[in-house]
Amino acid sequence: MNTYIYQADLYCENCTKAIKAEINAGKRGCCLPPHPEDESSFDSDTYPKGPYPDGGGEADSNQHCGTCGVFLENPLTRDGEQYLREMVKTYPEAISNELREFYSYLFVEDLDTQD
Repeated sequence: MNTYIYQADLYCENCTKAIKAEINAGKRGCCLPPHPEDESSFDSDTYPKGPYPDGGGEADSNQHCGTCGVFLENPLTRDGEQYLREMVKTYPEAISNELREFYSYLFVEDLDTQD
C-alpha cells in the first residue's frame, strides 16, 4: 500500500488527500509549499511526502495510518517478525485476522508442526 509521511507519522492515500486539501484551504496553520511536486523544496513537517510503496517500508512493527488506523501493509524486519511470532503465541487474541493473513508466511512452520 502506498504511504505518505507527514509530521513524523505515516498516512494512507485517503487521509493524505484530506490533509493536502486542508493545507491547500489554509485550515492547518501552514501553507502549500511553492513547489509541492519537488519534495526537496519542503519538509515533511509542512506538507506530506510520498508516496512510498510497501507501507513505508520495512519496520520493527506493523504500521498503521496516523489518522484512520488502517493497516499499511508493511514488511517486517527480522526483529519485527520474531516479535509478532511471540505476540501470537502469548496473546493470540490481540492479533487481528488482517495481520495474521498479511503476515501468514510467519506461521507456516506453526501450522506444519500441529499435525
